Amino acid sequence: MSEAIKVEGLSQFRRSLKALDSELPKALRMAFNEAANIVVDDAKPRVPHRSGKARGTVRAQSTQSKARVKGGGRKAPYYPWLDFGGRVGRKNSVKRPYLPKEGRYIYVAFNNNKRRFGEGLQDALLSVARRAGLEIT
Repeated sequence: MSEAIKVEGLSQFRRSLKALDSELPKALRMAFNEAANIVVDDAKPRVPHRSGKARGTVRAQSTQSKARVKGGGRKAPYYPWLDFGGRVGRKNSVKRPYLPKEGRYIYVAFNNNKRRFGEGLQDALLSVARRAGLEIT
C-alpha cells in the first residue's frame, strides 16, 4: 500500500526527498543547474570575447533551493562592468552606459527564456520526484 505525500513548496519537497533517501536532495541541485543552463546557453554567446575569460565564467551555480546563473569571479573580475556598465580605469576614464536593472547578458537571456526556463525547471523537478519513486498527480 502506498502512502500519499502532499507537498506544497520547495522546502517541503526537499524535506520529503530527504526523508526517503538522504542522497535525493543533492539531485535537486543538478536539476536546478539543468534549468539554469537554458539561460547560460543563451547568455554566453552574447558576452564579448577578446580573451574569452569573461565568457568562460558564465555558468550555472545552483544550490538545493535556488537556480542560479553566475558570471565573473577571480578569472574575470571585470564581468559586472561588462554586463551592467559604469566607470573604471584611471580616474574613471573608461565609461560604459550603466544598465543597473536589465544588464546586457544574463538578465536579458533570462527574460528571453522565462517560459523555457520554467518548463525546464518543472521537468527537472518532476524527474527528481520520479527517480525517488514518487507517483506524480
